[in-house]
Amino acid sequence: PPPLPPVERAEAILHDASGAVRGDAVLIQLDQGIRLVIRAEGMVPGVKAAHIHMTGRCDGPGFTSAGGHWNPLGREHGRDNPAGQHMGDMPNLIIGQDGMGLLEVIISGARIEDGRFPLLDEDGAALMIHAGPDDYRSDPAGAAGPRIACGVIEPIL
Repeated sequence: PPPLPPVERAEAILHDASGAVRGDAVLIQLDQGIRLVIRAEGMVPGVKAAHIHMTGRCDGPGFTSAGGHWNPLGREHGRDNPAGQHMGDMPNLIIGQDGMGLLEVIISGARIEDGRFPLLDEDGAALMIHAGPDDYRSDPAGAAGPRIACGVIEPIL
């Protein structure tokens, strides 16, 4: 049979350490990169770091199984870092007083499945929300504090 075309869409359901759903994310392959939309719910208001991590595992309570940031080009962390940024670095997610937040971003040059550095490689990838804001500079994780919500990125076939 002919090979399947590359995955064009993926999703993640975000859970906190107790297993409660804290939001979701949809990833869509565009010509210029991946369009990522994160919707958060039931979270403490404030500014939170959101990153893509390199391993598709979300073992609680600390979600360390997700590894570090997705960084196929071997750069330092942070959009304001002269040696940055990781491909998995994104703008901060703002959670309003209602516990809801929305972040939409294009990850330039990124591919969900095909290409030189596919997001969904052998060990997958995860989406992570941290307790605090990313300072956009500190390596390796932007001094963003504990990991409070995690979702394994899964292809939508």
